[in-house]
Amino acid sequence: QVQLVESGGGSVQAGGSLTLSCAASGDIATIKFMAWYRQAPQNPREFLARIIDTGETDYAPTVKGRFTISGDNAAKNTVYLRMNSLKPDDTGVYYCKFLLRRTTDWAPSEYWGQGTQVTVSS
Repeated sequence: QVQLVESGGGSVQAGGSLTLSCAASGDIATIKFMAWYRQAPQNPREFLARIIDTGETDYAPTVKGRFTISGDNAAKNTVYLRMNSLKPDDTGVYYCKFLLRRTTDWAPSEYWGQGTQVTVSS
């Protein structure tokens, strides 16, 4: 089994910062990429950032320059999202997603975290 556990959400004022983390555990063989998504009330889940196994990153235009994704793939199977200059529009539930292959599988599959709430007040 694979489990993703997120932490670091909370409430912050506009202009503030937060760092989210998501740690994967279980029978993990390889991780292809780790990503963060966000879902605001009454909106679809949207992509924010991704880091692939080569270390390459990409970001949604709405967060580029403010958010930074980083990973600790080698040891802790953990992905971080450092969020600076937060705005009220950044409010939502933040989810991590891993594309990984279990030791029992031939092909990778997607796994999601449980979500963590981030609230930015003006």
